[in-house]
Amino acid sequence: MTQKNNTASESEHRPRFRAGEEGILYVGIDLGTSRTSISASNGVRETIASVVGYPKDVVSRKFLQKDVLFGEEALENRLALNLFRPLEDGVIKYSDGSGASQEEVDGNLEAARALIQHAIELASPEPGQLVYGVIGCPAQASIHNKQSIIEAARDVLDSVVICSEPFSVAYGLERLHDCLVIDIGAGTTDLCRMKGAMPDEEDQLTLTVAGDFLDEQLFELFKARCPDASFTKNMVRQVKEKHAFVTEAAEPVLVTFPVRGKPVQFDVTAEMRKGCRRIIEPIVEAVDKLVSTFDPEFQERMRKNVLIAGGGSRIHGLDRAVEEALQAYGGGGVRCVQEPVYSGANGALKIAYDMPTEAWEQLR
Repeated sequence: MTQKNNTASESEHRPRFRAGEEGILYVGIDLGTSRTSISASNGVRETIASVVGYPKDVVSRKFLQKDVLFGEEALENRLALNLFRPLEDGVIKYSDGSGASQEEVDGNLEAARALIQHAIELASPEPGQLVYGVIGCPAQASIHNKQSIIEAARDVLDSVVICSEPFSVAYGLERLHDCLVIDIGAGTTDLCRMKGAMPDEEDQLTLTVAGDFLDEQLFELFKARCPDASFTKNMVRQVKEKHAFVTEAAEPVLVTFPVRGKPVQFDVTAEMRKGCRRIIEPIVEAVDKLVSTFDPEFQERMRKNVLIAGGGSRIHGLDRAVEEALQAYGGGGVRCVQEPVYSGANGALKIAYDMPTEAWEQLR
């Protein structure tokens, strides 16, 4: 991934850890469809896959010796579990209640609550310590979606603030004006233009063209390339996370899938590039929409200051490809963050440090 020089490194903007003030532990949480990351004021930083699993029956409970499993451990034992991925498109699945039974709504809310609680436990709060958290969610999440996140956090956090994910990234890096942040997660790609004040609704956009969309595209391309092979979307996702690229040249992407039980190697280099490039045009169009509707005196500055964050920023060459595609819209300058896993959580923690007392929503 090409990186352009900055005036200050991201590590300089990372929140410095400190002891909880007056018995408070501050945490920033990036609650993502694919991964959940947390940064805490005691210096702890952790990330886990956003997956929660409950034993299917008495046999699986005896085998696992646990009532609930999280992250990679849940994925490794998924055949013995009722598995929940409680976040979809960056919000709690079925939080709008549409197209789901009450059992599905309650199950995903409970799994989200358990996931947040597990993340807080990873932050190692002291016994009796209050925990105040800032949680990132998609830029255009509805009031109902945000309320569902607050409800899930009710038994875990003592106080909470909800903010948009791209805003938290910008805040953490102190890029508060003349900057446009693109946060590419699994469920959504969120864009936010920074203008030196809190962003309004018209300053933000949310696209569902994101990591899960790429998984779907690649799965179909791989099926066409490997018609007799057996593989799952999870297998495709693992290949993507290791090899994703959009450049003209790259190392060959070789995968091994079973064909009627026999392992066979396939070259999917062309399919990987073709699938990953399908995210570029929607992003460039969204960037142009936010820039072209901004104050004309500041459009050029913003166009030259585009920052890509989130897991999607790890796609090799994406910053350069987006910059090249912006030439058709008047040009631009694009770079990727250096810490895609924690940039959102770090920013949320910095917001927690600076948040006035009256802005916190008390949950207990």
